[in-house]
Amino acid sequence: MAARAIGSGTISFGLVAIPVKLFSTADSTKAIRFNYLTEDGNRVKQQYVDATSGDLVERADLKQGYEFAKGQFVMFEPEEIKAMNVESTNAIDIAEFVPLAEIERIYIDKVYYLGPDKGAARSYHLLKGALQATERAALASYAARGKSHLVLIRPMGEGLVMEQLKHEDELRSFDDVPLDTCDVEDAELDLAVKIIEQRVNESFEPDKYEDVVRSRVMELIQQKIDGQEIAVPETEQAEAKIVDLMEALKASVDGKGKGKKAAAGGAKRKTPARASRKAGATKAKSSPKSKARG
Repeated sequence: MAARAIGSGTISFGLVAIPVKLFSTADSTKAIRFNYLTEDGNRVKQQYVDATSGDLVERADLKQGYEFAKGQFVMFEPEEIKAMNVESTNAIDIAEFVPLAEIERIYIDKVYYLGPDKGAARSYHLLKGALQATERAALASYAARGKSHLVLIRPMGEGLVMEQLKHEDELRSFDDVPLDTCDVEDAELDLAVKIIEQRVNESFEPDKYEDVVRSRVMELIQQKIDGQEIAVPETEQAEAKIVDLMEALKASVDGKGKGKKAAAGGAKRKTPARASRKAGATKAKSSPKSKARG
């Protein structure tokens, strides 16, 4: 099914205007959401309460305000708030072209796919080709939904993506992070490099991994749907161990540390359904009918 555009814009590339459509890169249908319910299973709704009096406040009576000092607010009327917003022209005005390799990932906030609007395919692919040839990305401003965003347009595969960036003043300085500096022994560094070399992959293959936590949660949800109770495992307090760094590195190089998966994700498991689908695909691939279609 074709993706649905969530917005539009016009890239200004010199005197060339490139109408584009924005598409979300994330699939929100994969998110697991839990609702708050009453004991009877009815959904509940949120209400606003006056923090001082405890009285309920209707949405129509709400005002927006800015806390300029502790506990002191200046309030604004809806027309005043609207006047503060920038005009949503949906214009993506390119200011300059910068080396793509120079962009720190810490600036990236959101990512959108860009697709050419009607009649803009030629200019769209011209910009993509020029960025690829120069190994540069376009830094631009994008005015939409009453806000102005700093964005980066770069080639990806056969098309373009737009990365919404954070401004410099929205980021903390790394200098604020306490780093206990220390010297690293050459022998430790050599072993650490060996561990990396044992697990090297020359390509990025995210499809090899799955969100094992999400898969486990979905299994437990299905248990409840099927009328089964969820057994809560007893948690054991892990003992704090002081590990000798050199010994841990040597053990890792020897392969004793292999097989442990990260808590947030791991290599995909072959479920019975997945295994059967793969077997069916292999069988179809080897059949004369499948070869004829190829």
